[in-house]
Amino acid sequence: MAMKYLDMTLTDAVCRAQTQYYGRAGKIVGAPERDPLGDAEAQFIGDRDSFYLGSISESGWPYIQHRGGPPGFLRVINETTLAFADYKGNRQLLSTGNVSVNDRVSLFLMDYKNRERLKILGHARVEDARLHPELVAQVSDANMRSSVERLVFIDVVSFDWNCPKYITPRYSAVEVEELAGPLRARIAELEVQLRAVKTK
Repeated sequence: MAMKYLDMTLTDAVCRAQTQYYGRAGKIVGAPERDPLGDAEAQFIGDRDSFYLGSISESGWPYIQHRGGPPGFLRVINETTLAFADYKGNRQLLSTGNVSVNDRVSLFLMDYKNRERLKILGHARVEDARLHPELVAQVSDANMRSSVERLVFIDVVSFDWNCPKYITPRYSAVEVEELAGPLRARIAELEVQLRAVKTK
């Protein structure tokens, strides 16, 4: 477990709640300044086709936004840096506005099929894609490059893996096809054989 994540999230209020419900609170001693991403985290991030991004508005309200794309669209630049291309959308720019005044963000990445989740805390910055064409080429999908408006970079402070408890397995259309495709092919083959038997 990444110790910096707990060091940052086990606030006094959280510890009071733990004590109320469980009789004692967690205590973190000697946490590092940050927890760099390892190979397991990089692989997990690279396999994802979506994630949720949490930010905080000037009024103090949290905002959670879904981001999706081809697997690996959230790029691991190095062990402490993530980046993704932000495409044209509904023009609300809520996350963009939020991180301009409070750069703290939380990422929530889910693998429903394998019942795994990875949480990441970091600092985000948003760059205008028009000013950085070389970075656009580095962090965006070639087929969608013309739609990139912004680039989002996340300086990772820490991460935490959650247990699979209460994660309901779900499958994407591609994953369902991978499972059902061979079955459909076999059914079609058997139907041909059945028709051949019936015509004899």
